[in-house]
Amino acid sequence: MTILSAPHLWPASRAGATLVVDLKAIARNYRFLRDKVGTAVCAAVVKADAYGLGAEQVAPVLEREGAKEFFVAHVDEGIALRQIVSSETRITVLHGPRPGAAAECVYFGLRPVLNSLEQIDLWKREAAREGAVLEAVIQVDSGMSRFGLSWGDVQRLSEDKSLLGGIRLGLVMSHLACADDPFSEANQMQRQRFRDMAALMPAAPLSLSASSGIFLGTDYHMELVRPGAALYGIAPNTEAPNPLQQVVSLRARVLQLRDVGVGDAVGYGLTYRPSEPRRIATVAVGYADGFSRHNSGTGCAWLGDIALPIVGRISMDSLALDVSAVPESQLHADMYVDLIGPRRSVDDVAASAGTIGYEILTSLGGRYYREYVE
Repeated sequence: MTILSAPHLWPASRAGATLVVDLKAIARNYRFLRDKVGTAVCAAVVKADAYGLGAEQVAPVLEREGAKEFFVAHVDEGIALRQIVSSETRITVLHGPRPGAAAECVYFGLRPVLNSLEQIDLWKREAAREGAVLEAVIQVDSGMSRFGLSWGDVQRLSEDKSLLGGIRLGLVMSHLACADDPFSEANQMQRQRFRDMAALMPAAPLSLSASSGIFLGTDYHMELVRPGAALYGIAPNTEAPNPLQQVVSLRARVLQLRDVGVGDAVGYGLTYRPSEPRRIATVAVGYADGFSRHNSGTGCAWLGDIALPIVGRISMDSLALDVSAVPESQLHADMYVDLIGPRRSVDDVAASAGTIGYEILTSLGGRYYREYVE
């Protein structure tokens, strides 16, 4: 096992917590998903700095596992990724080119997703300026009402082929709104609408499924899938045990220990008042570190097999744990407790905060010491 650190972040000797990213688990998750989709191409989504875990460290691992298609959200994410992966690797920008950014897409070898007739026209004009045929992806709106061409837009393209002049269509894509609910009728509705819309487009590979969609079955795999959160261990749905490897752990340091008695209170608003004497540990992680305030009074940490409830409100830089169940001999300042770990996954933390694992991962801040395990 090789442990790498991120030198531009805080060192372990001064950070209040350590975030461990298991790159081997990311590799295993990619292999699992690639095998699950059979002959479909398994791309890798590394937008938002690989969901907060560090595209500089994550993308090379995925490339070594065979990923040749990467997706990001913004042009500048693509520009940064181009410096990390090989020149043969294709990078697709989901938000497409904003006005003034088309030339950068060409220069850095980025393939845009065209989400509107306006973006199609922008890319067509860039192709004319370059004197070349430029590849692009076109997204259609199959029912989510977020990105993509409407039925009317697709019909216009079907009736006027010149609208795509200078553009080589490399992929037609859409996105499922309810893929995390395998029983939602919306999934079948969107799949059929997507196929109907794609039938009006020039022939090209199709892509409908991201992480959760992969688990809806082979009818949803088509020619290319786009896993993101699944690579990083987020469960595809809540209907079955999570088949993916957990990728991150978060160990936080105890700054101070204190005894509180009946009549005392803990934290802002004095919301926690014990009914009996308790031992409280103040820990060096707060909502400024991406540990949501909504975990106040609902979340917990772990020390071995002992659950340590979060008590009172989570502050910007700290939170309080009830450590009364821990033998006194095991308690000391600067000790570590697990906020994310073997007994508490990212999805568990998200559930207690009333959110989703995606938000927890992408919110993990820059004040942690980071270890990357290979």
